[in-house]
Amino acid sequence: MSIYVYIASPYAQGDKLMNVARSLQVAEECLEAGFIPFVPLLSHYWHAVHPKKPEEWYVYDLEWVKRCDYMIRLPGPSVGADKEVALAHKMNIPVYASVADLEGALGYGAT
Repeated sequence: MSIYVYIASPYAQGDKLMNVARSLQVAEECLEAGFIPFVPLLSHYWHAVHPKKPEEWYVYDLEWVKRCDYMIRLPGPSVGADKEVALAHKMNIPVYASVADLEGALGYGAT
């Protein structure tokens, strides 16, 4: 059974490329743990070719939140990530701070 994990994280605060890289690192950890990660910050590259207003990206990202089983919220201030977390809570999608926390909640690695 596939488990889909949405990675909510800061984008606009600080170095955008570093924020994308941090999300990708967590996505890699998710993939290695057997999850299917969704990385909304990959729109950074899409935006470079086809710019959109932030509100348009929020709408797009929130649609993906609805399709995920879990969310990981990386630390740091973010209007977009806060909206994503609010929707996850509204939809009873559990939100964790790390891949390790998610694995622990699911009993991965338990003997």
